[in-house]
Amino acid sequence: MAVDVVGLGLNATDIVLTVREAPPLGGKERIMAVDRQAGGQVATALVACQRLGLRTRYVGKVGDDEGGRFQLASLRAEGIDVRYVRIARNTPNQVGYIIVDQKTGERTVYWGRHARLRVLPAELTPAMVQGARVLHIDGCDVEAALKAAQIARKTPIPVVADLDTVYQGVDRLLPLIDYLIASSNFLPAFTGETDPYRVLRRVAHEYGIGAAGMTLGRDGALIYSKGEFHYSPGFVVETVDTTGAGDVFHGGFIVALLKGWGMPHILDFANAMAALNCTALGARGGIATAAAAAKLIRSGTRHVLRSLTRAR
Repeated sequence: MAVDVVGLGLNATDIVLTVREAPPLGGKERIMAVDRQAGGQVATALVACQRLGLRTRYVGKVGDDEGGRFQLASLRAEGIDVRYVRIARNTPNQVGYIIVDQKTGERTVYWGRHARLRVLPAELTPAMVQGARVLHIDGCDVEAALKAAQIARKTPIPVVADLDTVYQGVDRLLPLIDYLIASSNFLPAFTGETDPYRVLRRVAHEYGIGAAGMTLGRDGALIYSKGEFHYSPGFVVETVDTTGAGDVFHGGFIVALLKGWGMPHILDFANAMAALNCTALGARGGIATAAAAAKLIRSGTRHVLRSLTRAR
């Protein structure tokens, strides 16, 4: 079956604990609600793509426990192609314990992933990737991501990456990425350079990345593409839960990219999708329609930039 997007990376079963306000270290706070939600970087991005009309395929592993069955069922229910999902025997699925502060909507994540959930390069075949229009990776299982990106490059299929952790060997993956949209903390941790303009230009040139960008939370997103910087401020919404905002941003980015839009429009659309996702609980709770995102772009209020210094 031909698909638009193949995703290789993380899925997680999230236990979301909502509290009125996050307590100080050593404090106590009553739990207002407990919810089980499906999440994970790549899995959630694919759900966003699927709901926005793309055909998607997830390549990864789930545990054989209730959490794994819940995650796999959630992907099937969305219509995502899961034929290449492997079930790790006698293994719990990746879990995230997420504390959501009702006062701000900000979340704190505690997570765990068993070693048997790691995807190995030998488990990948060209058929899993070939024929897609985009490969989306998060770099978690670096060796497998490398192999998938190498397969994509031979076709060629553009590679989009969502990097937020400096995994060992991730530097070998960077030259195979066409569109890098990292979290705000990844590139400073990876390079030691804190100025966003300087670090984006640096990694783009050093690793030959066509477009290097970063998400900036409520401040939006910044990208360096074809020798130019493009900045899109974030949208003001009633924030319930920021979980999954970056994942949905990547889903929106991929959809807009495949529509052939210009980079400013791509960033605005991805930002709008991310913002709207924050208006409901859970990583996938607020995935909106394209029409809702377009309305927010037309009439929404943008955050006033707090701090984004530009290198001279």
